[in-house]
Amino acid sequence: MQNEHQLTEAESLQIITEMIGKVKSHFHESGSGAILWGSVIGFCSLMSFLQLYFHFSIGFDIWILSLVAIIPQLFIVWNNRRKRTIETYSEAAMNAVWSTFAIVLFGLILYLNLIGNISKQLMLNEQQLLLMKNTQTGELKEIVPFVLSSNSLFLLIYAFPTLATGFIRKFKPMILGGILCMLCFVASLFLNTTFDFLLQAIAVIVSWLIPGLILRNRYVKQQMGNV
Repeated sequence: MQNEHQLTEAESLQIITEMIGKVKSHFHESGSGAILWGSVIGFCSLMSFLQLYFHFSIGFDIWILSLVAIIPQLFIVWNNRRKRTIETYSEAAMNAVWSTFAIVLFGLILYLNLIGNISKQLMLNEQQLLLMKNTQTGELKEIVPFVLSSNSLFLLIYAFPTLATGFIRKFKPMILGGILCMLCFVASLFLNTTFDFLLQAIAVIVSWLIPGLILRNRYVKQQMGNV
């Protein structure tokens, strides 16, 4: 009976050790979400800046890619949950943060694309028209209602998942990245739309793509160490 009791303790210790090992192996965020959004939004922002600065068009709205990116984001979350037998609180929080960000981003893009024409139609129903006056020539021109400095809103939203990830993971590159997003947000209030896109590209590359690659490298090394 004594040997059986000792064996049970040994087995219990082994089980506990294995469980701790599994938790540790999943503790580090793989960086997939940050890499995905850093790449997509960085590319879209940079292309938008280049089109405005050099006066050319690629023929379609490049930001459609950010809507398409929601699909792989949801797949990443689903795939991570499928592979893991244990999900830590921090991992659950990260999934919630980046999934919520994707939904909010989708809503904001949808809002910005629809609100102008919808507002114009509502104004016409009330026999109202929005005009812009050239103070030099006195010319009046009809315009579609639009949101002023909409890119500033994006920079503000970008700070949310960045700071959340940084604080939850205690990961300084993303904490600094979130602060950078806030600084770019303030700077964008004083710049025109062209340079707002450049600020977005810089912000997401520094805040998401680079830290995401760092996290990915750590994650891969830890996975190899647990093989």
